[in-house]
Amino acid sequence: MVTPPDTVTDEFRYVSATDELARPLLAELELEYDTRYGDFFGERAATELSRYPAEEFAAPRGAFVLLLRDGEPIAGGAFKRFDDDTAELKRIWTSSAHRREGLARRVVAELEAEAARRGYTRVTLTTGPRQPEAKSLYLATGYTPLFDLSAPAEEVGIHGFEKSLAAGAER
Repeated sequence: MVTPPDTVTDEFRYVSATDELARPLLAELELEYDTRYGDFFGERAATELSRYPAEEFAAPRGAFVLLLRDGEPIAGGAFKRFDDDTAELKRIWTSSAHRREGLARRVVAELEAEAARRGYTRVTLTTGPRQPEAKSLYLATGYTPLFDLSAPAEEVGIHGFEKSLAAGAER
């Protein structure tokens, strides 16, 4: 069967954090963080993005997933072990050419499902004060903020969230 040329094909693919397909994700994420934050946190984005070895995002304790459209990465993310019961989501990203399509929500749902398959019962994550769309995403997908929502974002600093992956929890 031939796929019509105007039909897009999206697929999740689990890869190593060092896989060639992950490079666009990490490069654009670094540019995004540097543009938004500069040295707000006392370091450039490359430092944060290289803080954890790739092995932390590999099975059995972690995962690195890309959402591919017709073979090209358009979104992705990862998780790593936080503790025996908790996975920490990291590197949630959507290509600037594909924003506002609900892709980050799909990536988060996929990572939550994979974390649950790996035996995690809880997810935690952090985002920065200059990423209001990330804050909105996590609130909309059932995450509990670990900070005062009424406080100014820059006063809060790092915005922590958590979510239970128990049966029946919103996915």
